[in-house]
Amino acid sequence: MISQSCPTRLPCGSRILDLAHPHVMGILNVTPDSFSDGGRYSALDSALLHAQAMVRAGASLIDVGGESTRPGARPVSPLEEMERVAPVVERIVAELDVVVSVDTSTPAVMRECGRLGAGLINDVRSLQREGALRAAADSGMAVCLMHMHGEPQTMQDNPVYDDLLLDVMGFLRERQLACAQAGIARDKLLVDPGFGFAKTLAHNLSLFRQMELLHELGSPLLVGVSRKSMIGKVLERDVEDRLPGSLALAALAVAKGAHIIRAHDVAETVDVVRMIDAVRCAE
Repeated sequence: MISQSCPTRLPCGSRILDLAHPHVMGILNVTPDSFSDGGRYSALDSALLHAQAMVRAGASLIDVGGESTRPGARPVSPLEEMERVAPVVERIVAELDVVVSVDTSTPAVMRECGRLGAGLINDVRSLQREGALRAAADSGMAVCLMHMHGEPQTMQDNPVYDDLLLDVMGFLRERQLACAQAGIARDKLLVDPGFGFAKTLAHNLSLFRQMELLHELGSPLLVGVSRKSMIGKVLERDVEDRLPGSLALAALAVAKGAHIIRAHDVAETVDVVRMIDAVRCAE
């Protein structure tokens, strides 16, 4: 069930996202090395066609990413990331009725995409890069804060926690406070526990089981587990065969109060989310 303790409206630039019902965020990786679909949408026309298809399938948000954050991914320069992301954001904003999210940690990319009309910054580093807090505040966009220790290149090198849930919540509280001090309004914040980021399979499963406790943070919850390795390890499935596991976790996340589900397979995930919401809203 959607948590009633969180804001029910998320200001995303010129748009407002109604959080009384759960939403699906479609993933659009414009990178050559994403773990699931690297290279498929790196050309502008193919990226736009895929965004159009996801919107037709029911996505409320399109998350555009120009730097892979899979374990071991190579860093890209701000200029390279900008050249990948900005043209796609500009076209989607101009042509589609959808909230555009930018999956970035780079201040220059945040500023330019905000200028182009994006409404949400989805930052796996929670605005910890130098200048990111200021860029996010100046952009006026909403922000998703995600838990991760280290960097994508090293985050899976023996991650250890004293108390996983308390450590995750403590980190996210600290980043919420940093945002407040930078002038980012609390009603513009989402939180993401960061499944697959600096976490073992046991960590991921335990955190998912306790997910509803994250509502104590008072911010809407975004969950991204689509096609991730935790599914592959439990079900012994390759990336292309992880749809059933992804949908199972999407359903469980919505049942535990997630507000936004980040997904590759939008049509199927939208069906799951809408069906659960229909039951929840029935009199």
